[in-house]
Amino acid sequence: MNRLPGTINAIDMHGSIALVETNVGEHCFTATLIGAGEEVAAWHAGMPVTLLFKETEVSLAKNLSGLISMRNRMMSTITAIDRGKLLTKVSLDFHGHAIESVITTRSSHALDLAVGDVVEGLVKANEMTVMPEATA
Repeated sequence: MNRLPGTINAIDMHGSIALVETNVGEHCFTATLIGAGEEVAAWHAGMPVTLLFKETEVSLAKNLSGLISMRNRMMSTITAIDRGKLLTKVSLDFHGHAIESVITTRSSHALDLAVGDVVEGLVKANEMTVMPEATA
C-alpha cells in the first residue's frame, strides 16, 4: 500500500459524498469519498492525514500531454523495475516519497521503461483513501 503524509487543504461535502483536497508538500491531491459520514464531517483544514492507495491503482505515463480527468498526478523518477512474466513492479521516487506501481509487463515494455526515466504516476480520486493521523 502506498502512503503519502499530508495535510487537509479543503473539504467539499454534499450528502454522503466528500471531496477531500490534501497537500503533500507543494502538491495537491484529491480523494473522492463515497459514503462519507459524521467522521469526515468533523475533519478540518490543517488536519494531518495519510493518503493511501494501492500499487495496482497507479497508472504510469511517459510524455503525457493534453488534458486528463485524473486529478492525482505525480511526476516521479523510476528507481527500480522488477519485471515478471505478467506483471511488473515499478518503484518511483516522488519528491522523496517512495511510490510503487504494478502494471502489466506488456505495458512496461510498450512504455520502454528504464531506471532513471521520469514518468507520471496517475491515480483516480476515487482510489485514494484518507486516514486521519492518530492524536496523542
